[in-house]
Amino acid sequence: MKTMRKSVLLMLMLLGFTATQLSAQIVVHVRPPRPHVNVTVRPARPSPRHVWVREDWEPNGNEYRWHGGYWAEPPRPRARWVEGHWRHSRAGYIWIPGHWR
Repeated sequence: MKTMRKSVLLMLMLLGFTATQLSAQIVVHVRPPRPHVNVTVRPARPSPRHVWVREDWEPNGNEYRWHGGYWAEPPRPRARWVEGHWRHSRAGYIWIPGHWR
């Protein structure tokens, strides 16, 4: 009986954690249009190790805000930047941010 209680408690905790993670995402029904920019000006590369991270979306309250590109240093050797993308779900579109792989 005690083992069953522990199992049920663990399942409820996992379910609560999953629900919290899902509610933290911003879902939009129509993907916001990419702002029209004629020319993107890149500042000088800080070092040969730096990688250009293209323009991207970032959460801003209950919506997404477009921000410009920037130079970033990989967190470890041979890491590569994977660009963010929109993922379609039943509820709408969710922005999957870029990350190092």
